[in-house]
Amino acid sequence: MSDLTNILSQIEAGDPSASEQLLPLVYNELRKLAAARLAQEKPGQTLQATALVHEAYLRLVGSEQHEQSWDNRGHFFAAAAEAMRRILVENARRHASLKRGASANRVELDERTLVCEERTFDLLALDEALGKLEAHDPEASRLVKLRFFAGLGHQEAAAAMGLGRRAADRAWTLARAWLFRELGDH
Repeated sequence: MSDLTNILSQIEAGDPSASEQLLPLVYNELRKLAAARLAQEKPGQTLQATALVHEAYLRLVGSEQHEQSWDNRGHFFAAAAEAMRRILVENARRHASLKRGASANRVELDERTLVCEERTFDLLALDEALGKLEAHDPEASRLVKLRFFAGLGHQEAAAAMGLGRRAADRAWTLARAWLFRELGDH
């Protein structure tokens, strides 16, 4: 069992010192993940990668109300990616609220958006579309989240989900078609 998996097991067992050991092991990877996600945001983003990592980390291990259980490294990073996604969506909603005088401009999604990390996109529209996709096909939605928000490659995401290559290919094809349809109107 790896050090990370061992520490995750200790956290699950309620060891208070284990969460202190976890951050140094995962910080650099979480920081890279956060920086990649923030690079996709619209110019003028005020959230910094360090703040995003710290907020996500606190949501993952800092709250006693939300007991977490992670099976392995991939499961932990998938949870971290989901926490970052939620933080970014909350931040985008805050900035888009009318009381702040902002209005969201939707960006058209082209085929490269789902695989190209340099492109900016409308996070709120994507989050809304992912919510609809999750209601239709949770597996396809999870695959998109792992690839897009966790930065995993196709094979890595499939492995993290316990999917074979063909099942992952089908889920990815469905997810892309679904998102193109949903986001094509915006």
